[in-house]
Amino acid sequence: MLKTVNILNKRAKFDYEILETYTAGIVLAGTEIKSIRLGKANITDSFCEFSNNELFAINTYIEEYTFGNQFNHKSRSERKLLLKKRELKTLFKNVQAKGLTIVPLKLHTNEKGLAKLDIGLCRGKKTYDKRESLKEQDTKRDIDRIKKEFK
Repeated sequence: MLKTVNILNKRAKFDYEILETYTAGIVLAGTEIKSIRLGKANITDSFCEFSNNELFAINTYIEEYTFGNQFNHKSRSERKLLLKKRELKTLFKNVQAKGLTIVPLKLHTNEKGLAKLDIGLCRGKKTYDKRESLKEQDTKRDIDRIKKEFK
């Protein structure tokens, strides 16, 4: 039985308005997947960029595997994302024309044990949008608290 790993980028929903989401595979070295399965990764500061019609996740942190030897991986390096050509073309057009950004939302493993990265086509929020989202979180928390009292 494989343990699923879910590493979230909580800052992404606060800083960006998510328009579309895609699930992409990641090209990893041998010890990188071992570190991900242990939950030793962080995607809060990462972003995605195009280079030679290929999409790369930049600034993703995957901790070095503790039991690795001289063939261990670098903790911060570019990692290629695997998407279909059609999806890559639409993402490239949206990023170029509309000025949108691609942000990693969630790093997880599927039922086969492969690492997948959920990415989102996002537009940056303004400060007043952030205040509205904070206000919504507070009201939701208050409503949940009231519901809990009456149960």
